[in-house]
Amino acid sequence: MSIVEFTAGSLRFLDELPRHAPHDGFVWIYLERAEFAATLAEQQAAAQRLGGAALLDVHARDLANEAHPSNFDATSVYDRVIFRRLATAQEASAVAAQDAADGRIDSRAVGFAVFGRFLISVHPPGCPVALGFIERLATDARLSVDATATRSRLPQGPAELALQLINTMVDSYLELRKDLTRRLEDAQHVLLRPNPKSDTWPLLMHARQQLHWLQELCEEQQDAMQEWLDTLREQPLSDWAADVDQAVRRRDALVARARDVMEHIDRVLHHARRLEQSAETAVQIHFNAQGQRTNDIMRTLTAITAVFLPLNLFTGFFGMNFDQLPLIHSGTGMWVALALLGVVAVGILLLFWRRRYLSHAREDGPDS
Repeated sequence: MSIVEFTAGSLRFLDELPRHAPHDGFVWIYLERAEFAATLAEQQAAAQRLGGAALLDVHARDLANEAHPSNFDATSVYDRVIFRRLATAQEASAVAAQDAADGRIDSRAVGFAVFGRFLISVHPPGCPVALGFIERLATDARLSVDATATRSRLPQGPAELALQLINTMVDSYLELRKDLTRRLEDAQHVLLRPNPKSDTWPLLMHARQQLHWLQELCEEQQDAMQEWLDTLREQPLSDWAADVDQAVRRRDALVARARDVMEHIDRVLHHARRLEQSAETAVQIHFNAQGQRTNDIMRTLTAITAVFLPLNLFTGFFGMNFDQLPLIHSGTGMWVALALLGVVAVGILLLFWRRRYLSHAREDGPDS
């Protein structure tokens, strides 16, 4: 458990929760999910003391649920936000076999209870998002000599801090687009070959399943953020600050940050849909190409059959058991018949060649 107290332009790490929240800042408590469940009574007391109300039992269970989808809920005192972040490589390796079987993208639930001057965030073990965020803030506060610059980098409230953490989580999904794009492009190039590898289809289907799962994740995140954004807009100005102008600035800044997070989610969702359409197009092109190859083969076989059909008729005619047939008793009859057969075959081939039955249609023009 980590406890961070934010005040005007600075932050400090505490060993224990304070008795009261600072009048010019707020308190952030970071816990791992197992730790939150083990110290729930202590967290409820802290929420009552620093936030003004204890967590509802249903919300406490939501924060402790590692399988909870992205979701938003609110009370008159605090907002409860669940947001699923992309699992790291180390986290994903533990369940790689299961994810490979169902095609799902491995993600982890992160929960927030956002009070006016108090924030509880519940993370999976060793969450790099929260740990990296704490380290960055501590470094900025320690190295910066400009108090104004430091103050501008620090979150001004629990909601802004939660949005900054969520924005970092969304950025990991933006990175995931590159891997999915590369895999789909490789599969598309293979599918356009005359004889694609047999393992291309499983790879393509796995990538498409991941795209479906990514769209579901983004839609859940989008709904949660939209509900939170609507709640922020509906809050009275008195909840933001005593001064009206300052309250308007704080609310507008927070709404703008929430919109930015939603814009990032929209980018991921739009890219996933575009990749899915591209995959569908590649599959259609593959089957169209296969159909064209089949048509070419059937056209060639039909032309060969058409060449030999008159020859079979010719040989069948001279093979009848009659004594009175042309050339049947002539010494040169065989050579005349062979010459006629050759002339007929060549004539049919020339006719098919002029009608382009035996060659592929060319798109480069007559001079190519």
